[in-house]
Amino acid sequence: MIDIPALGPTGEFRATNRLSVTDVSGACLAEVSLVPPVFVRRAMAALHRAETLPAADRAALLAEAAELFEHATIGGLSPADYQRAVSRAGGVPISSVRQANSSVARRVSKAYDSAHLARPNGSAGAWRDPSTRDGRAVWVRRGAVFAVHAAGNHPGTHAIWPEALALGYRVAVRPSSRDPFTPYRLITALRTAGFPADHVVLLPTDHAGADAVLRGADLGMVYGGAEVVAKYRGGQVLPQGPGRSKILITADTDWRRHLDVIVESVADHGGTGCVNTSAVFIEGDPGPLAEAIAERLAALPSLPPDDPGASLPVQQAQSARAIESYLRKTAAGARAWLGGDGVADALGDGSAALRPAVYEVADPTAPQIGVELPFPCVWVAPWTRTAGLVPFHDTLVLTVLTRDDRLVDTLIDEPTIRNVYLGDRHTHWMASGVPHDGFLGDFLMWNKGVAVSTM
Repeated sequence: MIDIPALGPTGEFRATNRLSVTDVSGACLAEVSLVPPVFVRRAMAALHRAETLPAADRAALLAEAAELFEHATIGGLSPADYQRAVSRAGGVPISSVRQANSSVARRVSKAYDSAHLARPNGSAGAWRDPSTRDGRAVWVRRGAVFAVHAAGNHPGTHAIWPEALALGYRVAVRPSSRDPFTPYRLITALRTAGFPADHVVLLPTDHAGADAVLRGADLGMVYGGAEVVAKYRGGQVLPQGPGRSKILITADTDWRRHLDVIVESVADHGGTGCVNTSAVFIEGDPGPLAEAIAERLAALPSLPPDDPGASLPVQQAQSARAIESYLRKTAAGARAWLGGDGVADALGDGSAALRPAVYEVADPTAPQIGVELPFPCVWVAPWTRTAGLVPFHDTLVLTVLTRDDRLVDTLIDEPTIRNVYLGDRHTHWMASGVPHDGFLGDFLMWNKGVAVSTM
């Protein structure tokens, strides 16, 4: 049994109120200490009282923490133990968890430099910069404390919020019940490296406590579905919702030459991410493309998530069947190339692999196009120039396979498309210094006019 304590501003805290974390078979894997709202309020107050570390110290500590996160035994868990726990609890293929262990470490090590790429060229980084004598913008924090309601679909999401520490915020993380292991490991690594306990805290808590985490912060970030995006859009909380990432193939491009990238964009990392492709549009007949994608995906094996050969996500059988039932209702009227007979494949231990699904729809604006599910499920649709950009609205990543530069111009100019990748680039590709859903610094920082005169 893995014991996950809260990490408060004075150290570890083990509560009498515990949350059991089960694995995909339903067996108890870990217990997490849940803190009450009063604990949350006191922790958030401590973060507000803490003083920001110097910039050079923050950069050095993040680099040291990254090394610990990737290689050290933390909380009694070796990297291999940690990876298996994440895989068994969340059903993410262990190969993907191993990649995330390294990629999160790499991005945390570069968090300071990456975070500061968001600073406008016309702004100074501090008021002591000599340029402020003539008056200049200075890039400053919008607050002091940042709260994160963490996601649990994939450990890679934890590569983002350490940039807030790099920018001088104190950070409170409320972990997901599906993956408390990654934030516990990362925050412990940050503290071991030298970040004070009152600079970064882990606050597992119930819904009342979760609200207190956000209320106690100046700014926050939450993960969730469309309802979360609608609730928080435009306020002091940054919503991270469905990605609805897509691929567009125009008539001047032979999709057969790019089939590897298309299939991998759909299925890599178990197809669980907001950056996995959920819809493919083709200028022409979608049938042959849908058939080819289905043939590739059908070959993926159904295996337990911690099997080295696993590539599909796994959930408890009841949850998998609920997703299967939802898909059947949603796909009504679409042509099933794969998955029409069901996607929940029981593994015999109370769990089920979610097998891929490929559906063809006749209209590029069909309602199914906006449906994103936590496994390799893709909708293939025809696209014409008269359909315009409407099918691509509210897209996190759009990979475009075309030779039409004018079309690329219009796609990049479309404000509801957050990222555009041209050519053989997976929709799930990410790198330090490249914005994910904009730079986090766009939300956390702003420009303040400063003019310094001789006294």
